[in-house]
Amino acid sequence: LAFAVANEDEAKLKANQAELKSLMLAALPIWQRIDGNYGFKDFEVESPVGKFGAKQFSTAFGMDGVSQNGKVDYTIKASGLTIPHQTLPEWTTPLLPTDIDLNFGGANIDLDTMAKKAIEAFDLNKEPPLSDEFGKALVADFKAKNPKVVIGHSTVKNGDIEVALEGEMTFPGEKPDATLTVDVAGYDKIVDALKEGAKSDEQMAQAFPFALAVKGFGKTLPDGRLEWVINTKADGSVAVNGAMLKGPDEVQDDSAGQDDNSSGDDGANGTDDSTGGDDSDGGDNGGAGAKLQP
Repeated sequence: LAFAVANEDEAKLKANQAELKSLMLAALPIWQRIDGNYGFKDFEVESPVGKFGAKQFSTAFGMDGVSQNGKVDYTIKASGLTIPHQTLPEWTTPLLPTDIDLNFGGANIDLDTMAKKAIEAFDLNKEPPLSDEFGKALVADFKAKNPKVVIGHSTVKNGDIEVALEGEMTFPGEKPDATLTVDVAGYDKIVDALKEGAKSDEQMAQAFPFALAVKGFGKTLPDGRLEWVINTKADGSVAVNGAMLKGPDEVQDDSAGQDDNSSGDDGANGTDDSTGGDDSDGGDNGGAGAKLQP
């Protein structure tokens, strides 16, 4: 604060930016860890389609300070959910969640290196203080540290039906590298609900065979739940429970495309179509059209 008061003038601030950088570096990591949460009981929200409510609803948030291996965590929990279904088909009722527990966030987040490089590199005497090239390099360095999007163990329930999932995702290239584990209790009840919907909903009738096919890929656990471990790689491949559903994307050969284009340029059919150029009927029509001009 004292530095800000003493350097209100822009010229002074530019002249003393070395001191400003020292103060900014000394302030890191700003905080070690911030955590917070809040909750409600008998929560209700009116809407044009009806009343949404929950017996209990809570959220929690946590974030590390500027560090080389930081984490961010979010949690959303609700129990005794009521969702208006007046506008929904009756067969969807067994599929509407009554309890949710969602956990997600990020890990391996290196903000420390980014912050220090940015502080050391900025120059208030330049416009902009940090160049676009520096910004791109900074983002590339951040990605190279392999930060993760994390889905902690999360569940969605309705009676005997429970869907649980967890996994993580990184971005080593343009496409993500991800692992997601999904296990379901009461999958047959889901199929029964979809089967009922297929009787009156044409789109559901088309989707119903897909639900049966998905079950075929599942692995039955000792407690009777079905599990799917889904792996997607940066090369575009997708596997479920070890079975390859989609292989790696085909690598494009740019040189082959250029050769094809050069072959196309030599096509005699495209340039030597004398029939179109010598169509005397077309030429006569053009002359007649000219005579109609005032």
